[in-house]
Amino acid sequence: MGDSFFRIKLYKHLNTLTIVDIFDKIKHNMGPIGQYMKEAHGYFTFPKLEGEIGTRMKFRGKEVLVWSLNNYLGLANHPEVRKADAEAAARYGMAYPMGARMMSGQTNQHEELERQLASFQGKEDAYLLNYGYQGMVSIIDSLVGRNDVVVYDSESHACILDGLRLHFGKRFVFPHNNMENLEKQLQRAVNLSTKQNGGVLVITEGVFGMSGDLGKLDQIVKLRETYPFRLLVDDAHGFGTMGKTGAGVGEHLGVQDEIDVYFGTFAKAMAGIGGFVAGNEMVINYLRYNMRSQIFAKSLPMPMVIGALKRLELLKTEHLLREKLWTVVNALQNGLREKGFNIGNTESPVTPVFLSGSVPEGTNIALDLRENYGIFCSLVGYPVVPKGVLLIRLIPTAVHTIEDVHYTISAFAEVAKKLKAGKYAGEKIITTA
Repeated sequence: MGDSFFRIKLYKHLNTLTIVDIFDKIKHNMGPIGQYMKEAHGYFTFPKLEGEIGTRMKFRGKEVLVWSLNNYLGLANHPEVRKADAEAAARYGMAYPMGARMMSGQTNQHEELERQLASFQGKEDAYLLNYGYQGMVSIIDSLVGRNDVVVYDSESHACILDGLRLHFGKRFVFPHNNMENLEKQLQRAVNLSTKQNGGVLVITEGVFGMSGDLGKLDQIVKLRETYPFRLLVDDAHGFGTMGKTGAGVGEHLGVQDEIDVYFGTFAKAMAGIGGFVAGNEMVINYLRYNMRSQIFAKSLPMPMVIGALKRLELLKTEHLLREKLWTVVNALQNGLREKGFNIGNTESPVTPVFLSGSVPEGTNIALDLRENYGIFCSLVGYPVVPKGVLLIRLIPTAVHTIEDVHYTISAFAEVAKKLKAGKYAGEKIITTA
């Protein structure tokens, strides 16, 4: 009789609930960026840059000067890289090797690339990742368990934040590069982890991809004199661009040996696909056998591996490429500062230009730059940055010229005057070209 009573109550309760179709929820909430899809798609979002990868490409049929490609060393169209890619594709096709690395996707070339990456980073071992984003998510998921505590920088990349979403344990965030607050969070983390027999992992970036400033790795490692923790560094924008040899921000700041787990990607300085994680042999072997994003994913195709070997060779030997990059970087950043632009605290090739304005003003600026000045660059507004702030991010490369720099600074100066005069207010700007 008791069971019947509870079944009747449950039936009545279910009848009072409303079942919502998840597609109906999507229809009424396309997300913070998706809500602008109708107006933005194909121009501000999902734009098509066509032609040979370089500083000048076609956008909607018109040639534009491009400052939006993560091609720091200009390797995307380097003749030796193109040759290596083409020959590898002709010899192996895009399917070989089939299967995941653990099952049937292992080759001598994959192992050779890992050996060279480990040596370049001054680490015992390295492990290839199919994609940098999913790799970072899986590194975090594999390294920390329920009893471990993570402490991370507030401006960490989305791949780090998504990795933390998989973490069932506690996590503490410190304001961007605030070392005093980091120490407070470490005190909390160490106290908590001690009680529950866990460890502490600190996560930060080498170069922060929007602002261009560096993670304070040298100051972070000093805190290990007081607090026991391991350090994971996402150096996507630092690998290949920072340091005497291009080994990254750890080398630049003299603390490469203090980084426990180093993450790099092929998508920036190497102009490719994939990434890697480097560290001591025991840790890398653990990741090799526990990273779900790699265990259950197809191995990197051979052309990408052979292409990465060639890119790494050029990164290590063609020092002139990095010198050219920094010549352009310094000219661009110094020129912008001289014109009174706020480019924040960047210490890397990433060059942010901060302006004051609304999202509609920002779209009008981007439209004006593309249509009337022939300059294609990425512009970010709220909610990525605070309300009232507009961020134009420029990515200089080794294949840009000083003439490109001078033209861009001149155009930006004109745009800044227009913004101050209110020319970008309203819904639409009338092009003059």
